[in-house]
Amino acid sequence: MSEQEEQGLTPESVPTPEQDAAASARAALLDVFEARISYVFKDRSLLELALTHPSWAQQHEGDNNQRLEFLGDSVLSLILAQELYERMPQKREGTLTHCRAALAKRAILSSLALELGIDRVLNLSEAEERNGGRQRESILEDTLESLVGAVYLDSSFDVARGVVMCWYGDLRARLGGILSTHNPKGQLQELVQPTMGNEAICYTVLDEDGPPHLRIYRVRVDISGKNMGEGSGSSKKEAEENAARMALAQWQSEAANGESQQV
Repeated sequence: MSEQEEQGLTPESVPTPEQDAAASARAALLDVFEARISYVFKDRSLLELALTHPSWAQQHEGDNNQRLEFLGDSVLSLILAQELYERMPQKREGTLTHCRAALAKRAILSSLALELGIDRVLNLSEAEERNGGRQRESILEDTLESLVGAVYLDSSFDVARGVVMCWYGDLRARLGGILSTHNPKGQLQELVQPTMGNEAICYTVLDEDGPPHLRIYRVRVDISGKNMGEGSGSSKKEAEENAARMALAQWQSEAANGESQQV
């Protein structure tokens, strides 16, 4: 009886030299990746699962990262909520909610995923690879959330929080850049509500133009009856957001010039 037979290995189950080399290369790649994410897994199978897209799992008849994504989405939300709650003790609930939504939106999470190099270690099917899956925002977002879930299961909430906040870096600077374009209607409401109340802001559709499938809307925003800006867009929502951006710019300009905000 051969040594392989004594160990219960069949010829089919013995790794080939090519498979050994591929496994070693994968291990080295994940070593580098763990250094980039500032976390070394005790159970590396969790890391591999977090990086396994459903297309790969289907092709190789294995598990995928969707359950970890489900968990990681909630863990990430709690991490951001606690971080903002502690860092912004004077901010209202609405502001905290807007900030959390801004930090967890797809564009930000996919950008973080690219910064961490998730695109280089993803397990994707050949078809998904050909279709540009490594750069697709939805896949990158989902994988980042899966990774959060994997770190949490491999360690603890406090450890996962520290790791995730390391990914975000200077939260104040990152948040400032995001909020300059995110949710302008919410930002305007936060400025106006404390002194003028909830009903001070009014959005009015001035006109609609173009065929049904190519509509362009023009909207005006008034604050306590004063016109503060107009905006256009392919939907009422987009037009209102652009109008709110104009109003924010007008508000900030008046504040800089020392003009009263009691419009």
